Amino acid sequence: MTTHAESATARIDLKPVRRSDAADLIAANVESLPYHHPYADPPKDDAAFDAWYGQTVTGANVSLLARLAETGGIIGVFNFSQIALGNFRSCYLGYYGVASLAGRGLMTAALNLALAHAFHEIGLNRVEANIQPGNSRSLALVARCGFRKEGFSPRYLKINGEWCDHERWARLSD
Repeated sequence: MTTHAESATARIDLKPVRRSDAADLIAANVESLPYHHPYADPPKDDAAFDAWYGQTVTGANVSLLARLAETGGIIGVFNFSQIALGNFRSCYLGYYGVASLAGRGLMTAALNLALAHAFHEIGLNRVEANIQPGNSRSLALVARCGFRKEGFSPRYLKINGEWCDHERWARLSD
């Protein structure tokens, strides 16, 4: 699967994450450490990549990597996890962007592409994103992409060794 989109600044390629993406993704994550902290802890070495890949790219999960088509530069990663089909047709969405391409609208375009994949290719009805209240950039991103705030979950997810509160946002296929 390859999906392309035109944004105001660039064409975006969205493809499943592969092991061959490890070196590029690790380098982008290491360069983005201050940008991610304290909201995300993406893989920063080969061992962490292998562990992440083994958990998020297998089973009822789909992980997509967004790149600039012209340069191959990484825009971000989108993880659709715990995909349930049948009558539920729902999943959880985790994602992060990289610092070098931040502020250009690329994550908005890439998330919209990833959502189109989730709704039309996977056949989901609902995608839920849980975001820490202090992560204003991420909250603005999901709002721009049509998510609605549904609630608040205290001590929802363990990040960087600490249980963190999250706001619960969801987008429906219609």
